[in-house]
Amino acid sequence: MRVNARLDDERAEKLRQLQSLTRLSTSEIVKRAIDLLYRQQAGRSRDKLDALLSSNFVGCAEGSEDLASQYKRYLIRDLEEKHGIG
Repeated sequence: MRVNARLDDERAEKLRQLQSLTRLSTSEIVKRAIDLLYRQQAGRSRDKLDALLSSNFVGCAEGSEDLASQYKRYLIRDLEEKHGIG
């Protein structure tokens, strides 16, 4: 994929400094920046999932084993019972 990007003066200077310090091409710097940001974001998603799973929230409720697939049937039944319909 070809990328065309507009950089403000500050970022353009940072890019020039990175090129000077690392002797890497613009393409290689962009690739590494994408990889770094991707790893950071993937790590955050994993951290959130781990926090949820370790919170004892998942699986803390009781209900029918088929609730996920039959929730509409249960909802209609409960509404009928509550409101005396049917």
